[in-house]
Amino acid sequence: MEDFAHATAGFVRDHQAWAAPIVLLLAFGESLAFISLLLPAWGALVAIGALMGASGINFWPIWIAGSIGAALGDWLSYWVGYRYKEQVAQMWPLSRYPEILPRGEAFVRRWGVPSIFVGRFFGPLRASVPLAAGIFEMPYWVFQFANFVSALIWAAALLLFGDVIAQILEWLWRVA
Repeated sequence: MEDFAHATAGFVRDHQAWAAPIVLLLAFGESLAFISLLLPAWGALVAIGALMGASGINFWPIWIAGSIGAALGDWLSYWVGYRYKEQVAQMWPLSRYPEILPRGEAFVRRWGVPSIFVGRFFGPLRASVPLAAGIFEMPYWVFQFANFVSALIWAAALLLFGDVIAQILEWLWRVA
């Protein structure tokens, strides 16, 4: 995963015009239940955040792109859960990780709407909470509100975390 994050950040550094579409796709993949299990993209998003201050990439379009990608990924995961219900557990790659969906189910049943917000920030839950919300038919607009608000905060948190880490490392490099 580290190589993927470095390669992606290097590409964005060299081709800044592609930063927003790449961040949108990374956030979409990170939030889409099936893809996020195979290729976690959060490291690449943090690395791109680290580039923002160093290379002059504008935060706002990258943040909006990441937010839209994350919200679309969760929306599609919700739809798959709503449409296919319990059949989802037999679909690949979830069939290889049988513990993920029951954890998401328990989390959604216990916490309800806040589970959408909290689940976005924790890896395995990020993949299963929207599916579980769809399977258990959480009201569509309630889900979407929590989905979009949490996507805005999540994208900002990852990008700003990378930017802050880069600034700290730059400061340490100057001081040392």
